[in-house]
Amino acid sequence: MQSHFEFNFFSDKAIHFGVTGSISAFKIYSIVRLLLKLGINISCTLTKSAQQFVTPLSFQALGVDPVYSDMFKPQGNHFSHLAPSRTAQCQIIAPATANFIAKMAHGIADDMLSCQTLAFPHQQILAPAMNSLMWLSIPVQNNIQILKSRNVNILTPREGLLACGDAGLGKLADENDIFLSILKALSPQDLTGKKVLVCFGPTHEYFDVARYWSNPSTGLMGACLAIAAWLRGAEVHVVHGPCSFYFPQSIIITSITSAKQMYEAMITKYQAFDIICMAAAVADFSPIPFALSDEKFKRDITGLSVPNIEFTANPDILAKLGTLKTANQKLIGFCAETRDLELHAKEKLVRKNCDLMVANYIGHCDSGFNSSTNDVAVIDKYGRYEKWPVLPKTEVAWRILDWTTHV
Repeated sequence: MQSHFEFNFFSDKAIHFGVTGSISAFKIYSIVRLLLKLGINISCTLTKSAQQFVTPLSFQALGVDPVYSDMFKPQGNHFSHLAPSRTAQCQIIAPATANFIAKMAHGIADDMLSCQTLAFPHQQILAPAMNSLMWLSIPVQNNIQILKSRNVNILTPREGLLACGDAGLGKLADENDIFLSILKALSPQDLTGKKVLVCFGPTHEYFDVARYWSNPSTGLMGACLAIAAWLRGAEVHVVHGPCSFYFPQSIIITSITSAKQMYEAMITKYQAFDIICMAAAVADFSPIPFALSDEKFKRDITGLSVPNIEFTANPDILAKLGTLKTANQKLIGFCAETRDLELHAKEKLVRKNCDLMVANYIGHCDSGFNSSTNDVAVIDKYGRYEKWPVLPKTEVAWRILDWTTHV
């Protein structure tokens, strides 16, 4: 599992998987493993055609319980067709065939899964998979529109090489998107209607074509904030330096390299957002290039020559945003410190006109750069201060967003 997906807030949640007859059914195994790792309870129903590709025993071996199959097979519960509606908060049909989409759209209930689907009153997610000619056919698209009108979350198939050898639109949605869509269905939607801008990662300040000045930031803290905000219903945009994370397609991404590029991107975008999270590890200084843009520094024949590198100050992005933000915007700042978290957090909160300041230790193995956990202190503009224990960065992100509802 990717580190910015590990949100451990779902151990009291339950979901129901419906698997129908597609070659991509085997891909559900890996998704189930990830969900079980988060403590989510999973039940599952395999249609008769699904069992031509995967087996009930395989899901049981992974820890799925119960696993349903035939409608009239004795399974210890005479009302199994109603069980998911009473135990699960979310149902996902993946992969969903054209046949099952039609049954779901028109209320046909002729097997265990279609009965369970008809009776399910909560969030439903559909991940279709089929040949592109079938997917693009008028009947299938009409049925998809019917389901969308009922607020079923449709995960559009991907384009690529299909099992039959054709290339086109019809591949099962990415496993990461299916996984995250389930987490979103289980999350509070308290940021619905909010627009969140998250800036994270290092910046690279080049002084010749081959070398740059930077820091060890991985961008994980900001990536966790972006995913947490998306899970809770926000429209999310990210501006990030040189780092790589998987995000849902609905998260809009702007990639930059240098501090000046990050400054320009943030100043251009900030006005449209309700919450601005400035988690980037921006280089405070940039080396002044001493070579042409397409050249690199060369040592002389002695091998002892050393470049004389001079630096210039980069713009302070957080401080600038603090002067520009409106009363309706919330600005969250981060500061990386080696000591006196409370002192530095209070000083920078005021100096940079933030609504919330998060100070974290760096130089510790369990906090800051290159760590999946963080050791932070937080203070807001009303003087409320807390020192949190060392926590996974996903939990720190979640708590920060909790805080914004009170700032």
